[in-house]
Amino acid sequence: MKHSLTPFHTFHLPANASKIVEFSSAEQLLNEWQTAVNNHQPVLILGQGSNVIFLDDFDGCVFINKLKGIEHHEDEQFHYLHVQGGENWHELVKWTLANNIAGLENLALIPGVAGSTPIQNIGAYGVEFERACDFVEVLNLRTGDIFRLTKQECQFGYRESVFKHQYKDEFAILSVGIKLAKAWQPVLSYGSLTQFDPQRVTPQQVFDEVCAVRSAKLPNPDEFGNAGSFFKNPVIEAAKFAQIQTAYPNIPNYPQTDGTIKLAAGWLIDQCELKGFQVGGAAVHEKQALVLINKQAAIGSDVVALAKEVRSRVREKFGVELHPEVRFMGKNGEVNSEEVTR
Repeated sequence: MKHSLTPFHTFHLPANASKIVEFSSAEQLLNEWQTAVNNHQPVLILGQGSNVIFLDDFDGCVFINKLKGIEHHEDEQFHYLHVQGGENWHELVKWTLANNIAGLENLALIPGVAGSTPIQNIGAYGVEFERACDFVEVLNLRTGDIFRLTKQECQFGYRESVFKHQYKDEFAILSVGIKLAKAWQPVLSYGSLTQFDPQRVTPQQVFDEVCAVRSAKLPNPDEFGNAGSFFKNPVIEAAKFAQIQTAYPNIPNYPQTDGTIKLAAGWLIDQCELKGFQVGGAAVHEKQALVLINKQAAIGSDVVALAKEVRSRVREKFGVELHPEVRFMGKNGEVNSEEVTR
């Protein structure tokens, strides 16, 4: 018996799983996961599937996070939120603003659920999840133990965390703790947000601008399946950047605290004149080169071939290596996206 995964990931590729379980409690997840593992089935936990593509049918059990609930308390200086992992992230951002809680507005319209945010350390417009993280609540799927990791223990980096390493397998994120200062400081360092006066801007104005920009650039997954930003913004050494800047004086760049320079992957792809470029049913989005889309009944191999070509063209033109941000799933679990698209 095959169960369609097409509705459970935003790239909407034609893929099936042997079994799909939508779980709404830690106990349900634990029991179903242990049953699958004891039956030697591959296992995969998804939120909204906004950061995965399926290269093939998945020969195992896929678990869909439906844990719900938001708890809020406060003291003189901070708001504290305890958010269950299956809560929609963008709806959470809207909820905070409706309750006069600021600090997440730069992260509006990022697809996915709260439980997925620490894995990637999601970020946009100068803000990363790490900034707001208080703790992450984790379930050990082998033992049933539930424990919390502090922000420091999560080992956050750029699109990086301990959940990609030590706690990648046999662990599930149940909920996240968020801590937001009542003394709100707007972050206006990126893009059109720089136009705002930091003394007068409101959290709602920042939210509205971020939503407007993202909506203009990013296709609706129900129209063209996609996984948002397909590649990470590359970070390169200052000497390498100086070489590139000589040839391309207008290259967007973001100096990092360690002396390295972050580049805009979308700009690099755009300079290779790849907007609209298509392989099979997969294409580079015409409005935002960082987004690969399911334009016309794409299959997994189309997306892989397209990603490979994009990486090759950027490497050839700039000598810069792009790294996929999206996770690739094969028959038995995750495969190395770097190797598959090299």
